[in-house]
Amino acid sequence: MGVEERLAKLEGIVGQMDKRLASVENRLNHIETRLENMEKELREEIKGLGNEFRGEIKGLRGEIVKSFRWTIGIMLSILIPMWITIILAILK
Repeated sequence: MGVEERLAKLEGIVGQMDKRLASVENRLNHIETRLENMEKELREEIKGLGNEFRGEIKGLRGEIVKSFRWTIGIMLSILIPMWITIILAILK
């Protein structure tokens, strides 16, 4: 086998390697694009869940305030007459 034949064979091998590397590069680019899209979708979903979560917390806070006000109202409606009765009983 002469030098030219060896060189031609090496050129063929290099050409095949170039095609394979180009194929791998294309596949990696495709995977990268898919990952970027998935990242965008995930960020949007997390953002939506965050907004939903904030809305739920706001609703729960409103319910807690409402329950607290009712509790204070009930306690005062019991305590005020009780103290008035005690004071009147002491003053008699």
